[in-house]
Amino acid sequence: MFQVAIVGSGGMGSAHAGCYAAIDNATVVGAMDIRLEAAQSLAARHNAKAYTDFNRMLDELRPDIVDICVPTPWHAEYVCLAAEAELKGIVCEKPMARTIADCDRMISACEQTNTPLFIAHVLRFFPEFIRAKELVDAGAVGQPVTVRTRRGGPFPHAWSDWYANYEWSGSLVLDMIIHDFDWLRWTFGEVERVMAKSVYGKNISELDYALVTLRFKSGVMAHVEGTWADPSGFKVSFEIAGDKGILDYNFNQPTSPPFQIAQKVTKAQGVGVAVPESPLAISPYQAELSHFLSCLEQGVTPSVTPADAKAAVVISLAALSSMEAERPVRISELVS
Repeated sequence: MFQVAIVGSGGMGSAHAGCYAAIDNATVVGAMDIRLEAAQSLAARHNAKAYTDFNRMLDELRPDIVDICVPTPWHAEYVCLAAEAELKGIVCEKPMARTIADCDRMISACEQTNTPLFIAHVLRFFPEFIRAKELVDAGAVGQPVTVRTRRGGPFPHAWSDWYANYEWSGSLVLDMIIHDFDWLRWTFGEVERVMAKSVYGKNISELDYALVTLRFKSGVMAHVEGTWADPSGFKVSFEIAGDKGILDYNFNQPTSPPFQIAQKVTKAQGVGVAVPESPLAISPYQAELSHFLSCLEQGVTPSVTPADAKAAVVISLAALSSMEAERPVRISELVS
C-alpha cells in the first residue's frame, strides 16, 4: 500500500486525492497547503492529517509518495525538498517548472537520490489521444503533413489569481496548451522551430488567446490554438491530415446546440482551471497515477520521463519567446 501526501489542496490536489482513493494500493495520509482551511477540508474528505508545514508533514508521516499540486513557480522547490526525503516516488503536476533551469534542478535532485519523478502529463492517458497516436503510428493517414489542435474554455481563477500573473503561470501557453505540445512531440517527434502570436503580451487580462505553429524535424506542421476566452465551456479538438487520410476529433463540454450565446464568466463564478470530464469508469487522471504506481512496483520507467516533461516546457518557452520577439524561435536557441 502506497501512502501518499498531497502538497497543494486546491482543485488539482483534490482531483489527485480522489483518484488515489479509487486506487486499491494507495491511500492519502496527508494534505498540506499554506491555507490551513484548504488542507483541513481535503484531509477531512480522506481521513488524513492536515498540515501547513511541508517538512513537518514528511517527518511525521514518512509517506511513500509526495504528490505536488501547487502553482507552477513552486514545483521545483517542493520536488527538490521531497527528493531528500527517501521517498519511493514523486508526482508533480504539469508544467514541470516555470524555467528550464528549474527543470534541470528538479531532474538533478531526483537523480542524485535515485527518486523516480513523474510529471503528470495526463493527455497521454486520454483514450482518444492514445488511439490517435496508435492510428498515426499504424499509417492510417499515411505520411502526416499537418495537424491542428484546439483547447480551452473560460479564464480560470484560483488562489491569488495566479493564472493571471504571467511570471507565475506563463499564460495558457505554459499552463494549458503544453498538454498539446507534449502529445504532439510524443506522436510526431522533435520540434525544430516555433512561431506564436497572442492577444495579451505580458499583461494577462480576463481574456487570453494564443496561436502557435510548430515545425517538426520530420517536416510535419502543427497549428496549436489555445483560449481562455470562451465562456461557453471547455472544448478540445484535433485534426491530423496525411497523404492517405485524415483523423478528426471534437469534444464540447457541455454539449451545446449549433448556435449558442454565452455570457462572460465572472471571478465570483470561477472555480479554477477547467478539468476535462471523462465518461470512463477509470478517469485519465486515475489512469496516469495508477500507471506511475505500477511502474514503481515493477521497477520500470514511466511512460512520461522527466526529459519528456522538460522538452514540453522548452517548446512552451520557445512559444513565449516567439510572441515577445515577434519572430520564429528555434528550439536550439533555448537548449544546446
